[in-house]
Amino acid sequence: MSRFSEVKELVDSLEADFTKFYEQSNKAAGTRVRNGMQAIKTLAQEIRTEVQEIKNKDK
Repeated sequence: MSRFSEVKELVDSLEADFTKFYEQSNKAAGTRVRNGMQAIKTLAQEIRTEVQEIKNKDK
């Protein structure tokens, strides 16, 4: 479950940058959003791999 917490924390940490980008057209915030979304994608892939390994181990 700690992996789920990591995802939530990462998403929460991007909230201010999302607001700055979409509401204030802050381009630097957009860059931070893109970097954060890439980190989320990487973390999600790691979690998918971990879940698959655990699932296959139990067979």
